[in-house]
Amino acid sequence: MSAAEEVRYGDDGWVAVRRHGGHVAELVLDRPRAMNAVSTAMAGSLAEACAALAADPTARAVVVTSTHERAFCVGADLKERNSFTDDDLRRQRPHTRAAYTGVLELPMPTVAAVHGFALGGGFEIALSCDLIVADRTAVVGLPEVSVGVIPGGGGTQLLPRRVGAARAAELVFTARRVPAGEAAGLGLVDTLVDEGRDREEALALAGRIAANSPVGLRAAKRAMRLGHGTDLRAGLEIEEAAWRTVAFSGDRAEGVAAFAEKRTPDWPGV
Repeated sequence: MSAAEEVRYGDDGWVAVRRHGGHVAELVLDRPRAMNAVSTAMAGSLAEACAALAADPTARAVVVTSTHERAFCVGADLKERNSFTDDDLRRQRPHTRAAYTGVLELPMPTVAAVHGFALGGGFEIALSCDLIVADRTAVVGLPEVSVGVIPGGGGTQLLPRRVGAARAAELVFTARRVPAGEAAGLGLVDTLVDEGRDREEALALAGRIAANSPVGLRAAKRAMRLGHGTDLRAGLEIEEAAWRTVAFSGDRAEGVAAFAEKRTPDWPGV
């Protein structure tokens, strides 16, 4: 895929992938009439796009963005859900779960670019990323208990890992919406930028990430994800296994050679 190419996924094309500079991929949520509410069809599109990215060895970093001016993603499509029978909801569940898991399990570093509303499943998409850049219009939250469900896109597990158990409990149990400034203070987002600059700053961050070894980046992400929550000894064993995947790689040889020769590495990616 060239830098100018855009590939759309699903019959409705509500998720797109764009390339920037060869190694940064932009995963675009593009269902503007519904503020990117995640319907069954959009969930399928997101899962399909993530599967394609996961299989692409040239993608070193991914930025998740939104084309809607006032929202990153408002979560589940409640209008669609309102028409569902219990059996419909059961049939939908594997599709929505695959969408959120698809983002979470991307093997390369991921950055969410958030503005406007990122609520429920929308915030869970952002939480599934490694880093969150938000502008000052951002409003985040997990309001699911206010409509009789729970955060089911990973929120009950990802939020405590990000801000701690007690803070996550307060946010989930109150279902409150958190404005950008407070969200940055609580660690719900990592970087706060001026209005309208979330995408630009997230792409710049991804570019800095993508300058590094793709083998190293994926191994480091795997070690951090698998090691989180384990005891120290188990975590160090996970790190050791990840180290062995990079220590004898072409990227390691190229990185050392480039350092010695005072030049920019040309990563083979193996």
